[in-house]
Amino acid sequence: MNKKNSQIILVVGLGNPGKEYEHTRHNVGFVTLDWLAEKLNWEHFKEQKKFRAMISENKWRDKKIIAAKPLTFMNNSGETVASIKKFYQVADEKIIIVYDELDLPFGKIRIRAKGSSAGHNGLNSIIEKLGGDKFWRIRIGIRNERAEKMEAADFVLSKLTKEEKNILEKEILPEVAKETEKIIKS
Repeated sequence: MNKKNSQIILVVGLGNPGKEYEHTRHNVGFVTLDWLAEKLNWEHFKEQKKFRAMISENKWRDKKIIAAKPLTFMNNSGETVASIKKFYQVADEKIIIVYDELDLPFGKIRIRAKGSSAGHNGLNSIIEKLGGDKFWRIRIGIRNERAEKMEAADFVLSKLTKEEKNILEKEILPEVAKETEKIIKS
């Protein structure tokens, strides 16, 4: 990889496209990228058909940040990530995936530099299409007491409550922004 491309960071928020999925637990990755774009004055997201994604290209210090929200459904996120990675020649270690995690309590954040998908279909797709697991992941917990009473698919596609949206915006996303910045710096 040439020096210029080693300065490119790809930040991908996972979710499902379409109005019916807005503000659902499974779209926490999209919500995170929208929040980061607003707070960091990123360029507006624009549809890039060649990537099947909404893309925002930005500068941060000496790095180029490509922010992406795949327009594929969650289970096919790897197609988008792989096509962006190939086009920009981004190293796997320079990819950050932000997504919901049903196994973590609401608001809990976990960061890993590599590892298995832990059953998350979006990550399964990314690992398969990239041919490895050596990319960053920021997992945001979405589990609450209702999760035990619902099928997993129904729960992740349910809307966040007003209280959860408020906590997400005021407490969780600022923490995710700090963690994302740490990864970018490293």
